[in-house]
Amino acid sequence: MQARRMARELALLGLSQLPEKPGKLVMQDFEKLLLAAVQTLTTEAKDALETASDELKRGNQHLVDSGTRASDVEKGRAMVEAAIALTQAAINRLAHAVELPEFIRLSNQSEIEAFALELLSNTAKHQTQVDTILDEVMVAWNLKRLARIDRDILRLAVVEMHYLGTPDRVAINEAVELAKRYSDDDGFRFINGVLRRVVTRGEAEAGVEESGAAVDGSVV
Repeated sequence: MQARRMARELALLGLSQLPEKPGKLVMQDFEKLLLAAVQTLTTEAKDALETASDELKRGNQHLVDSGTRASDVEKGRAMVEAAIALTQAAINRLAHAVELPEFIRLSNQSEIEAFALELLSNTAKHQTQVDTILDEVMVAWNLKRLARIDRDILRLAVVEMHYLGTPDRVAINEAVELAKRYSDDDGFRFINGVLRRVVTRGEAEAGVEESGAAVDGSVV
């Protein structure tokens, strides 16, 4: 796994363990960031297993109560299948939590550490401005209504594009990959659309600035 991709993932997972309020997104050291990431993964796994357990119980009860009604049997089976899928997702999260420290040890840890902490420090420094940009480009929606994981993916991508010099295409692609891994089924499409509007907004503003500079330069 590429060092920067691992750093993005660590920053994202670390953000979910920190306060939402701008100015408080501070990680003291890399070990605490790694611990926060592992805690996020294990918490997600626990929540998924609890949901799967409830869904399995409901599905089983539905099958017991259904008798021979085909529609009810099908609904019960669907519940059980959903529980199995949730359980598999939880197992994957736990496996990743166990493997994450070893992945980092075998990778370029210094590069991972430097970029992850750079992402976090710039998110803390510029969160107010970044949130304003995101709110301005959303259509009939606002940042506060999004799931926390989607907000943080968007914030990290805008920080990369606006403050760290990451090419827009790269930042968007990496954000989409994070969303595919940690958001819901439609999350990555939504995030892709929002970030493309951020880019369009920036290009429009740059065009206005260039036009204004040309006008100013023509005045004797």
